[in-house]
Amino acid sequence: MLKIVSGWLYNDECTAPFVRQVPVRNFGARPSGTMISLVVIHCIALPPRHYGGYNVDALFSNTLDPNAHPYFKDIAHGEFSSHLFLSRKGVITQYVSFIDRAWHAGRSSYMGRAECNDYSIGIELEGSDDTPYTEEQYQSLEQVLQLLKKCYPAIENNIAGHNEVAPHRKTDPGSCFIWSRIR
Repeated sequence: MLKIVSGWLYNDECTAPFVRQVPVRNFGARPSGTMISLVVIHCIALPPRHYGGYNVDALFSNTLDPNAHPYFKDIAHGEFSSHLFLSRKGVITQYVSFIDRAWHAGRSSYMGRAECNDYSIGIELEGSDDTPYTEEQYQSLEQVLQLLKKCYPAIENNIAGHNEVAPHRKTDPGSCFIWSRIR
Protein backbone atom coordinates (compact mmCIF):
# COMPACT_ATOMS: atom_id res chain seq x y z
CA MET A 1 0.00 0.00 0.00
CA LEU A 2 1.39 3.36 -1.00
CA LYS A 3 1.79 6.09 1.60
CA ILE A 4 3.47 9.48 1.86
CA VAL A 5 5.76 10.25 4.80
CA SER A 6 7.32 13.73 5.04
CA GLY A 7 6.81 14.27 1.31
CA TRP A 8 8.30 10.90 0.27
CA LEU A 9 6.39 8.03 -1.28
CA TYR A 10 6.68 4.54 0.23
CA ASN A 11 5.14 1.15 -0.35
CA ASP A 12 4.99 -0.53 3.05
CA GLU A 13 4.16 -3.91 1.53
CA CYS A 14 6.09 -6.20 -0.79
CA THR A 15 3.56 -5.61 -3.58
CA ALA A 16 3.52 -3.62 -6.79
CA PRO A 17 4.29 -0.90 -7.40
CA PHE A 18 7.88 -0.95 -6.25
CA VAL A 19 9.12 2.47 -5.08
CA ARG A 20 12.73 3.67 -5.38
CA GLN A 21 14.04 6.88 -3.84
CA VAL A 22 16.86 8.69 -5.64
CA PRO A 23 17.09 12.15 -4.02
CA VAL A 24 18.59 14.81 -6.28
CA ARG A 25 19.68 18.40 -5.72
CA ASN A 26 17.71 19.90 -8.64
CA PHE A 27 14.81 21.37 -6.69
CA GLY A 28 13.84 24.44 -4.72
CA ALA A 29 11.49 25.47 -1.98
CA ARG A 30 7.90 26.14 -2.94
CA PRO A 31 6.81 29.73 -2.34
CA SER A 32 5.60 30.23 1.22
CA GLY A 33 1.96 29.26 1.71
CA THR A 34 1.70 27.46 -1.63
CA MET A 35 -0.87 24.69 -1.76
CA ILE A 36 -0.22 21.75 -4.10
CA SER A 37 -3.13 21.87 -6.53
CA LEU A 38 -2.00 20.30 -9.82
CA VAL A 39 -0.35 17.18 -11.23
CA VAL A 40 1.52 17.51 -14.52
CA ILE A 41 2.01 14.36 -16.60
CA HIS A 42 5.13 14.16 -18.78
CA CYS A 43 7.03 11.54 -20.73
CA ILE A 44 10.74 10.96 -21.10
CA ALA A 45 13.07 8.40 -22.63
CA LEU A 46 16.83 8.83 -22.82
CA PRO A 47 17.80 8.67 -25.55
CA PRO A 48 14.38 9.12 -27.19
CA ARG A 49 12.49 5.84 -27.68
CA HIS A 50 15.11 3.84 -25.76
CA TYR A 51 13.71 2.35 -22.58
CA GLY A 52 15.36 0.91 -19.50
CA GLY A 53 18.59 1.81 -17.79
CA TYR A 54 19.41 4.71 -15.54
CA ASN A 55 19.82 7.66 -17.90
CA VAL A 56 16.86 9.51 -16.35
CA ASP A 57 18.46 9.08 -12.91
CA ALA A 58 21.69 10.47 -14.37
CA LEU A 59 19.94 13.44 -16.01
CA PHE A 60 18.14 14.45 -12.82
CA SER A 61 21.26 13.96 -10.69
CA ASN A 62 23.52 15.94 -13.07
CA THR A 63 25.68 12.92 -13.91
CA LEU A 64 24.53 12.25 -17.49
CA ASP A 65 27.58 11.66 -19.70
CA PRO A 66 27.28 14.04 -22.69
CA ASN A 67 29.49 11.69 -24.72
CA ALA A 68 27.41 8.55 -24.12
CA HIS A 69 24.93 9.44 -26.90
CA PRO A 70 24.70 12.37 -29.36
CA TYR A 71 21.30 13.36 -27.93
CA PHE A 72 22.84 13.88 -24.49
CA LYS A 73 25.16 16.71 -25.57
CA ASP A 74 22.37 19.31 -25.52
CA ILE A 75 20.75 18.22 -22.26
CA ALA A 76 23.55 16.89 -20.06
CA HIS A 77 24.34 20.24 -18.47
CA GLY A 78 20.76 21.34 -17.83
CA GLU A 79 19.16 21.24 -14.43
CA PHE A 80 15.99 19.17 -14.58
CA SER A 81 13.99 17.08 -12.15
CA SER A 82 10.60 15.61 -11.56
CA HIS A 83 8.96 14.34 -8.43
CA LEU A 84 8.26 10.90 -9.88
CA PHE A 85 9.28 8.69 -12.80
CA LEU A 86 7.26 5.60 -13.73
CA SER A 87 9.21 2.99 -15.68
CA ARG A 88 7.66 0.83 -18.39
CA LYS A 89 7.38 -1.91 -15.73
CA GLY A 90 5.49 0.39 -13.34
CA VAL A 91 8.42 0.90 -10.96
CA ILE A 92 8.18 4.33 -9.33
CA THR A 93 11.27 6.43 -8.70
CA GLN A 94 10.98 9.56 -6.57
CA TYR A 95 13.63 12.24 -7.00
CA VAL A 96 12.17 15.23 -5.14
CA SER A 97 9.99 15.40 -2.03
CA PHE A 98 6.43 16.50 -2.74
CA ILE A 99 7.04 19.25 -0.19
CA ASP A 100 9.58 20.82 -2.57
CA ARG A 101 9.37 22.27 -6.08
CA ALA A 102 10.80 20.04 -8.79
CA TRP A 103 12.00 21.59 -12.05
CA HIS A 104 9.75 19.81 -14.55
CA ALA A 105 7.34 22.19 -16.26
CA GLY A 106 9.52 25.20 -17.06
CA ARG A 107 7.67 28.36 -18.07
CA SER A 108 4.08 27.22 -17.79
CA SER A 109 0.57 28.12 -16.81
CA TYR A 110 -2.60 26.28 -15.84
CA MET A 111 -6.06 27.85 -15.79
CA GLY A 112 -4.46 31.31 -15.96
CA ARG A 113 -2.05 30.67 -13.10
CA ALA A 114 1.63 30.92 -14.06
CA GLU A 115 4.69 28.95 -12.91
CA CYS A 116 3.21 25.48 -12.48
CA ASN A 117 6.35 24.14 -10.79
CA ASP A 118 5.43 26.25 -7.76
CA TYR A 119 2.17 24.42 -7.07
CA SER A 120 2.34 21.14 -8.96
CA ILE A 121 3.70 17.63 -8.72
CA GLY A 122 5.49 16.41 -11.85
CA ILE A 123 5.19 12.79 -12.95
CA GLU A 124 7.32 11.48 -15.83
CA LEU A 125 6.25 8.32 -17.63
CA GLU A 126 8.97 6.40 -19.41
CA GLY A 127 7.87 6.74 -23.00
CA SER A 128 7.57 8.83 -26.11
CA ASP A 129 4.78 11.02 -27.45
CA ASP A 130 3.90 8.47 -30.12
CA THR A 131 4.32 5.18 -28.22
CA PRO A 132 1.57 3.54 -26.14
CA TYR A 133 2.17 3.40 -22.42
CA THR A 134 2.10 0.10 -20.54
CA GLU A 135 -0.64 -1.32 -18.35
CA GLU A 136 1.87 -1.40 -15.47
CA GLN A 137 2.44 2.35 -15.85
CA TYR A 138 -1.28 3.10 -15.79
CA GLN A 139 -1.77 0.91 -12.72
CA SER A 140 1.05 2.68 -10.85
CA LEU A 141 -0.15 6.10 -12.00
CA GLU A 142 -3.72 5.39 -10.90
CA GLN A 143 -2.51 4.36 -7.41
CA VAL A 144 -0.24 7.40 -7.10
CA LEU A 145 -2.96 9.82 -8.23
CA GLN A 146 -5.47 8.35 -5.79
CA LEU A 147 -3.02 8.87 -2.93
CA LEU A 148 -2.00 12.38 -4.06
CA LYS A 149 -5.63 13.48 -4.24
CA LYS A 150 -6.18 12.15 -0.72
CA CYS A 151 -3.07 13.86 0.71
CA TYR A 152 -3.39 17.07 -1.31
CA PRO A 153 -7.15 17.61 -1.78
CA ALA A 154 -6.68 20.85 -3.75
CA ILE A 155 -5.54 18.67 -6.66
CA GLU A 156 -9.10 17.33 -7.08
CA ASN A 157 -9.22 16.74 -10.84
CA ASN A 158 -6.46 19.19 -11.75
CA ILE A 159 -4.36 16.78 -13.80
CA ALA A 160 -2.81 18.15 -16.97
CA GLY A 161 -0.33 17.13 -19.61
CA HIS A 162 2.89 19.03 -20.13
CA ASN A 163 1.40 19.97 -23.50
CA GLU A 164 -1.48 21.69 -21.70
CA VAL A 165 0.65 23.80 -19.35
CA ALA A 166 3.30 24.67 -21.97
CA PRO A 167 1.40 24.26 -25.27
CA HIS A 168 3.81 26.19 -27.48
CA ARG A 169 6.85 24.22 -26.31
CA LYS A 170 5.76 20.72 -25.36
CA THR A 171 3.74 17.83 -26.78
CA ASP A 172 4.02 15.22 -24.02
CA PRO A 173 2.58 12.93 -22.84
CA GLY A 174 1.36 12.68 -26.44
CA SER A 175 -1.55 11.24 -28.36
CA CYS A 176 -1.00 7.68 -27.08
CA PHE A 177 -1.72 8.63 -23.47
CA ILE A 178 -5.19 7.40 -22.45
CA TRP A 179 -6.59 10.30 -20.43
CA SER A 180 -9.81 8.43 -19.64
CA ARG A 181 -7.75 6.12 -17.40
CA ILE A 182 -7.08 8.98 -14.95
CA ARG A 183 -9.68 11.69 -15.55
